[in-house]
Amino acid sequence: MAITWLGSHDNDLFPPVDQAFDDGLLAAGGDLSPTRLLNAYRQGIFPWFNKQNPILWWSPDPRLILWTDQLKLSKSLKKTIRTTAMTISFDQAFNQVITACSQPRQQGLDPDNSTWIHPDMIAAYNELHEQGHAHSVECWLDGQLVGGLYGIAIGQAFFGESMFSRVTDSSKLALVALCQQLQRWKFPLIDCQIYSEHLASLGAQEISRSHFIEHLDKLCDEGLSLNKSGLWQLDPDLPAIL
Repeated sequence: MAITWLGSHDNDLFPPVDQAFDDGLLAAGGDLSPTRLLNAYRQGIFPWFNKQNPILWWSPDPRLILWTDQLKLSKSLKKTIRTTAMTISFDQAFNQVITACSQPRQQGLDPDNSTWIHPDMIAAYNELHEQGHAHSVECWLDGQLVGGLYGIAIGQAFFGESMFSRVTDSSKLALVALCQQLQRWKFPLIDCQIYSEHLASLGAQEISRSHFIEHLDKLCDEGLSLNKSGLWQLDPDLPAIL
């Protein structure tokens, strides 16, 4: 089966996700325009490629997700929440977060790859952030950015992209705050894309691609009435031990 090549117009249709190869690769080419990116996420598709390759689009099966009400807090993480001097914010330093995620040896939603967040990707997601679709969670210590994550929100679905940590538990603290805030906003799940032991230890689980798409059809469309576009703000009592 030959791979589908997309043209340069952002209204070019993606092939059905069940046509993806076994590794999840679905299509190549196209561009990183906001219209194409949002259309991709709504269909359970995301870009993932290094700067030497054309744009590659993926829809893996199974899919790793984290139910926002099923985040696992270890004893050590609960202690961190109780005692840490770190603070959390939303959408205060998006470019700093995505740039930090692009650096080598990051830990997070894609712990084994750091080269795929290159300047073209950074520019594309910064544009989505300016339009109110992409969001960052920042973890601060003594005025310095020490951890965080970023992703895309459509309707009641959050699509996690990457996270980084410069201080022990900083990215976990950011994820706790995000999960707890998303629960309050009626977001049931975070898309984590592909399996990692790090996220599985925090409660993420694999579901079939078809099951994932069923959730997206409801959350991205029916959830539009609750869509949280624009800059996000964290409730002041979060993160908390619930």
